[in-house]
Amino acid sequence: MNDAENRLIVALDYPSWPDAEKMVGLLPEVKFFKVGLELYLASRGEAVRRLREAGKEVFLDLKFHDIPHTVAQASRQAALQGASIINVHAAGGREMMTKAAQAVKEQAEKARIQKPLLVAITVLTSLNEEDLEEIGLGRTEKTVPAWARLALEAGLDGVVASPQEIQLIRKSCGPDFKIICPGVRPAWSDTGDQKRVLTPGEAMELGADFIVVGRPITRAEKPREAALRIMDEMKKGLARRYSP
Repeated sequence: MNDAENRLIVALDYPSWPDAEKMVGLLPEVKFFKVGLELYLASRGEAVRRLREAGKEVFLDLKFHDIPHTVAQASRQAALQGASIINVHAAGGREMMTKAAQAVKEQAEKARIQKPLLVAITVLTSLNEEDLEEIGLGRTEKTVPAWARLALEAGLDGVVASPQEIQLIRKSCGPDFKIICPGVRPAWSDTGDQKRVLTPGEAMELGADFIVVGRPITRAEKPREAALRIMDEMKKGLARRYSP
């Protein structure tokens, strides 16, 4: 169970594929990479294909949020990209998530490919309680588990949430529901624009299935050493999590 190398997702937040490709080459031990809106658009979608050709797993982080039919059709297309994880916004509601889940399952069966995990974004880790109040949402301890439960009932595989909400989600959704945590920062790095954060070891100990880390690795003077250091912290957290 101490498989940190399969649980670390490095965010490739770059304006071009050559820049991202260079970083991938510096991180031979990393198996999973996140492709977000910036890199996906800059590479015209090629980043996903190139990572798959290199034998890497991809979290396609496009955060679909639209009317149910549009999100379902977009999810079909995303399923064909070869990513292992794709996502939608939980704020889109039950019908949107249900149709997206059905579309991904149908498309994977039709194309005879492995179905990617479909997960829902809950409350972005760049938001704090003041931000939520300003936009008219409830507090995180109520909003996040409620949205996570809705995603589970809609047929999704998991959620993206701050590690600070892991235990609330586990209580609401059980042990098998996947939790992907951005907002993870080693104690030795800057938090940047993340407001609800924990360390890699803490996130693993609390029950995260995956963590997403970007700048502490990609902007480090020695990215490979930073990644290995984070994996070591994750392994220690996993050891504490599974210790009798």
